[in-house]
Amino acid sequence: QVQLVESGGGSVQAGGSLRLSCAASTYTYSSYCMTWFRQAPGKERERVSVIDPDGSTVYADSVKGRFTISKGNAQRTLYLQMNSLKPEDTAMYYCAARPRHWYYGCQGEYNIWGQGTQVTVAS
Repeated sequence: QVQLVESGGGSVQAGGSLRLSCAASTYTYSSYCMTWFRQAPGKERERVSVIDPDGSTVYADSVKGRFTISKGNAQRTLYLQMNSLKPEDTAMYYCAARPRHWYYGCQGEYNIWGQGTQVTVAS
């Protein structure tokens, strides 16, 4: 079973930057959809960004132009570069993985999750 471990969260002022990392226990990113989710207290979980096994990416409208998802060269680390952070970006951030579905692609439920890393943006 693949295990995911996030790191890189912290507290920053609005306008600042953070880079989140997600390390996988096994080589898996070449065939898995990798997604960053976030959840703020009292709010529903939100899909922030997805990277498909072929490298194509999707972003939530709320983070377009500010966040960048990428994979490390060794294909075992996932990153989320977050720039121009806003107080509304404050949340627990999780990375998640699932095999790419032949029809639904990277849509649907994810069955592999990290423990999360907290991001707090002060105004």
